[in-house]
Amino acid sequence: MNADFHKSVRMRLYNSLPSGSLMAIFSGMEVRKTNDEFYPFFADRNFVYLTGLECKEAILLAIKDSGNAVSERLYLLPPDPMAERWTGKRIRPSQAQSLSGISDVRYVTAFAADLHRLCTSGNYGYLYLDLYRCDPSDRDTPAQICQQKAQKEYPYLSIGNANALIRALRTIKQPCEIAALREAEKITREGILAMMRASHPGMYEYQYKAEFDRAIGQFGPKGPGFPSIISAGKNNFCIHYYEYTGQAQDGDMVLNDVGAQYDNLITDVSRGWPCNGRFSDRQKLLFDCALATSDYMFSIIRPGMKMADVDATIRRYNFERLRDAGVLDSYDQIGTYMWHGGAHHIGFDVHDAILQPETIAPGMVFCIDVGIYHEEWGIGFRLEDNCLVTENGCENLSAEIPRTVEDIEAFMGKR
Repeated sequence: MNADFHKSVRMRLYNSLPSGSLMAIFSGMEVRKTNDEFYPFFADRNFVYLTGLECKEAILLAIKDSGNAVSERLYLLPPDPMAERWTGKRIRPSQAQSLSGISDVRYVTAFAADLHRLCTSGNYGYLYLDLYRCDPSDRDTPAQICQQKAQKEYPYLSIGNANALIRALRTIKQPCEIAALREAEKITREGILAMMRASHPGMYEYQYKAEFDRAIGQFGPKGPGFPSIISAGKNNFCIHYYEYTGQAQDGDMVLNDVGAQYDNLITDVSRGWPCNGRFSDRQKLLFDCALATSDYMFSIIRPGMKMADVDATIRRYNFERLRDAGVLDSYDQIGTYMWHGGAHHIGFDVHDAILQPETIAPGMVFCIDVGIYHEEWGIGFRLEDNCLVTENGCENLSAEIPRTVEDIEAFMGKR
């Protein structure tokens, strides 16, 4: 992503704002972990999407006047030699200008007074903020704190939610985003192959994770795009498992749901394999059902298909494969073996914050995720690939990561 990309998405966002609007997007603040330690800072993804910057306590302010002319400002933490001695050099205005394409860069110490002058000028009727809250119990973000202050001090301003407007933009990926995803897929492949190469009975889950982290760590300092899910045996029956304390016993399936990031774009790929490199008859039977379902989905997805039909078709088609294999008798039983949905979008977030579309369109990228969990047999895994919708169909971006019984066994047989 370069400044031209971020500038282009900002311009499209500004076009969706009514005249006489102000909009403030915050990068976020550090969260205290314990005592004098903070969690590693993770910038708000919408702020990163709009500016290309990942610095803390920064603010993007857009001003759209009654004639629809737009000006924009970027507010940064000021230089602080003592703070920088401890936690690293802060981004300078010239760097921020180069990365974001925003020429008017100020320090955050001026933001409150600048916003007050604009809000009390009589020239603006709207204030847009990113007010998304995943759960009512979530702590207030800087945007929500700003909302509370504005409602008290500027009650004549209509508060708008910029989140929905930004989600609409993030739904369709631009060519540079798709190119970044392709690079992230290559890195993810190296991490999965490293785990497969090292796999053996008796290996601990934390050792698998160490192999993945070491492999993708050769491509940059950021590491995984999200917390890796790596489990073995009975731990595969916890969908989001992060303990890494289990040990793969001979014949156990190893489940991994992992993804690398490249230029802030994140992949999400799941593969499962027997830790000893050879599928049992039951493992092969279930894996082939998942593979057939995945292959079928990649053969039918195309623009115009209803997005809701993706999950429904995965579920129905996989049921038919499991029924034909003698695993179950009726569709009423499918919930015993399929525990989660099969499609979510990826991008700047692994579960990308997009405007859920009614129909599929070119440029969308979402997962085809087929999970099968047979507790009686002790077999749980998922086969998850990344689907890019094209003009006439779709492409499996993660197809180069071994995904058939034959390819997995052949690769692991070379260890």
